[in-house]
Amino acid sequence: MTEPLDLALRYMDSFYGSAPLEAMEPLLADDLVFEGPLLRSSTASEYLNSLRENPPDNVSYRLEEVYQKPGSVCLIYMFSKPGVETRMAQTFEIAKDKICRSRLVFDSGAL
Repeated sequence: MTEPLDLALRYMDSFYGSAPLEAMEPLLADDLVFEGPLLRSSTASEYLNSLRENPPDNVSYRLEEVYQKPGSVCLIYMFSKPGVETRMAQTFEIAKDKICRSRLVFDSGAL
């Protein structure tokens, strides 16, 4: 059984570029639901295609806090890209060793 924190950190490695974007695909359930202020998707392929079309270039994060319970984890981190720094909170729900739902919360006006 894969721990939620391990899956979330592997997701972050892929999103933020220390691992290739393709490394994210096996972490996601086919029916992944992603909810954020700039994007909502209801499948992993829809979410991954949005990242391929608009890749997160020149971004980084600094992890500040982690909250866990069985089957889910919440990461609070400082997101950075040139000229922008904002705090984000992202939850990851896990089912059958895959991320099945993720919610991202941040002030979209900061971007």
